Amino acid sequence: MGHIIAIDRDGARKELEVKPGDSLMFPLRDAMLVEASCGGCASCGTCHITIEPEWMAKLPPRKSDETDMLESLSHFDEAKSRLSCQVNFTEDMDGLVLQVAPPE
Repeated sequence: MGHIIAIDRDGARKELEVKPGDSLMFPLRDAMLVEASCGGCASCGTCHITIEPEWMAKLPPRKSDETDMLESLSHFDEAKSRLSCQVNFTEDMDGLVLQVAPPE
């Protein structure tokens, strides 16, 4: 198990456990921090998070379907935005700090 730090929409920090290979969406949804209404298909944007650039460099690049969804959101930030359903946790992400994006 690894851990991430999720900052909710009110600024509260929560430490969550994540299994290697699982998407970041699962612990965020289980903690009721994101809705994740499409279940991980990159088609709704309700699991939108932002990640600081130093952590973004450790993540795989966005695929085109994720980018298309993110670009349609009003709070999209090219340098920081990801869909948590499209980021699978790896051991080198242990301690990752992310912010839940404002609702659309």
